[in-house]
Amino acid sequence: MHNSNIPENTELPSSAKLIKSTIIAVVVAGVILVTLVLPAEFGIDPTGVGKLTGLQRMGEIKSALAEEAKADEEARLLALGTGESTPIVDAEGESSSQTHEMSVTLEPGESTEIKLTMHKGDAVEFEWATDANDAFYDLHADSSAVSYHVYEKGSSSSMTGTLTAAFDGNHGWYWKNKSEVSMTITLSTAGTYQDIKEMN
Repeated sequence: MHNSNIPENTELPSSAKLIKSTIIAVVVAGVILVTLVLPAEFGIDPTGVGKLTGLQRMGEIKSALAEEAKADEEARLLALGTGESTPIVDAEGESSSQTHEMSVTLEPGESTEIKLTMHKGDAVEFEWATDANDAFYDLHADSSAVSYHVYEKGSSSSMTGTLTAAFDGNHGWYWKNKSEVSMTITLSTAGTYQDIKEMN
């Protein structure tokens, strides 16, 4: 004997109620999209609610940061493609234990790269710092076989860590001064590599 609680037809929602519920759900989702999601994610505020709550400013900042990162990446790749950087090389000689300290000064809007020539598995302890504001940085690598390999990128006024080469080639840092004053970046390295140079 089975005990089943099957609802009667009178207990089931009618088609009209289902349609009404669907319409209400769509309207609520649309309101959330227009008043919260668009201002917070894209800085688009057709209703003015985003400005009142501060969500529009948050969206504008997100969009600006995304555009800056895209522009920096395009500029870096363009510099590589137009020969403004030192030609890409693979590590051919023997690596040795070395230490260096280098400083570069960047005017507002200027950028530079410092690269280490390393064999796969070589490791370097590093520390760099600016004497002013945060700098945009891109810790990456390249070789004749790999055009671009990213380790980490972001904005900071200093960083310490260990760089371990993922393959034979050039490994190092790209910096851009996005502030309105000049800055000097000082890099210290200690570890196993063949060479270090500023790639202009």
